[in-house]
Amino acid sequence: MFANVDHDADLKKYAPNADETKVAVIRKYLGIALQHHDSSLVATSDPAELSRIRDGFAKKKLGLSDDHAIDAALKKVADRMKGDHNKSRICFYYLLAEETGTLTKLI
Repeated sequence: MFANVDHDADLKKYAPNADETKVAVIRKYLGIALQHHDSSLVATSDPAELSRIRDGFAKKKLGLSDDHAIDAALKKVADRMKGDHNKSRICFYYLLAEETGTLTKLI
């Protein structure tokens, strides 16, 4: 039922010791978005996409408030994953939480 995106392979590549409980929280948060190929990926070259992640996941789920700090973290994660044309949304969100020190907020 999920889109044909190998989220687990990306997680193993970028966060080999990812906490599966935290990953499950992200999967649940993303819900139906994971069922469609395009929405299961992050388009880091699209400023509107990054704004949605900042204003949605980063602020609402991770509790972050500093737009500049969030944008810097988004850029770091995007740079880290730049070698992958298809960036798994689950992996991107996990790395963002890791980058911002907010993995503990994924409960």
